[in-house]
Amino acid sequence: MNILLSPPVAFLLYIPLVLVIVGLGRLLAGPAKENAMKTSLYSSGESAPTRAAVPGYKPFFVIALFFAILHLGILVVGTGSLSPMVGVYVVGLLLALFALLLG
Repeated sequence: MNILLSPPVAFLLYIPLVLVIVGLGRLLAGPAKENAMKTSLYSSGESAPTRAAVPGYKPFFVIALFFAILHLGILVVGTGSLSPMVGVYVVGLLLALFALLLG
């Protein structure tokens, strides 16, 4: 029975299950009808923007660094024990995030 819990066997068992569910979904959805509304961009009734909102990758890297610091910091705090050093680490983490947000 434990062989069913191994990832490769479970993966091979789930492939037919997923294919059956996808097939049932296609049957329930009915035939597709081409429409201009389906292929157009949805932007809540407004016309689509003609230029990029933020050029370049710099804003993305700031946000990515923010979440990397936050998630890895919380992972370290969560795996540690409750001690005064963890408090110092959390304060340092908050200062690093604050400095990152201020630029």
